[in-house]
Amino acid sequence: MLAASSKPHQASVAAGVRVDYAESAGNQHVAAMGRTTSGKTLNIRAYPKFQNLEDERLYRKQHLAAAYRIFASRGFDEGVAGHISVRDPILTDHFWLNPLSTHFSLIRVSDLILVNEQGEVVEGNEPINSAAFAIHSALHKRRPDVHAACHAHSVYGKAFSAFGRELDMYTQDSVRFYKSHGVYKDFGGVVLASEEGERIADALGNGKAAILQNHGILTVGKSVDEAAFWFLSLDKTCQAQLLVDAASAGSGHRPKIIGDSEAAETYRQVGTPEKGWLAFQSYYDEVLARTSGDFLK
Repeated sequence: MLAASSKPHQASVAAGVRVDYAESAGNQHVAAMGRTTSGKTLNIRAYPKFQNLEDERLYRKQHLAAAYRIFASRGFDEGVAGHISVRDPILTDHFWLNPLSTHFSLIRVSDLILVNEQGEVVEGNEPINSAAFAIHSALHKRRPDVHAACHAHSVYGKAFSAFGRELDMYTQDSVRFYKSHGVYKDFGGVVLASEEGERIADALGNGKAAILQNHGILTVGKSVDEAAFWFLSLDKTCQAQLLVDAASAGSGHRPKIIGDSEAAETYRQVGTPEKGWLAFQSYYDEVLARTSGDFLK
């Protein structure tokens, strides 16, 4: 047992100083603390550095397959609707997608399809979703900083999309999308025209998410891990806003909105690519353990 201290409790950090002031920049960036009593630094994990691009390609494909399994476990599957893409690190104008008729819960690395800018299958033996190509090709061309994009017909995402409006900053989690999401305020049916993909890219702008009116939600990131976590969070944020708005209408109480200065500061703590990547890792660990790594085959 640890011995009880007879000393009075005192603040360990001076007032106004960050509690993680002694941490490495990497730890501070994701609000992690890892310094032991002996002075040893415990660094939080981060996106790995690779010896070669072939290793990074495999990593991206493994995490893409995991993202599909995680989406399935959260009910984001609906027939053949929905798609997640990741840019190939070698053929950077190509990206990996799911085969059209394979259920998200069954997708493995070996199932993934590599397509080029013309929508031609470069690797794989199955067709892809035409709407997926129209959307993802436009996003990957428009945003060189974006390496992954997610779209699925999640229940809360499509319910909130019916309003054709941005999120309100009701909660700390909604601040992940503060001034970093847009709304595509048209519905033209299933996205099959390249021009429709371009208009969705316009609505996304430089943000991390778009609400597609009468359709659903879409997220992007510098890694598939980041993009997938933003999607998980955005769907829950839509759910929370639907609940708050319904409760407000029923009770007459007006919800409090987080102010701009507070939202901007909080965004720097919860809305960065590093935080998005890190937040996904526990989901990856869980699906790896639950499936015994089946998706890696």
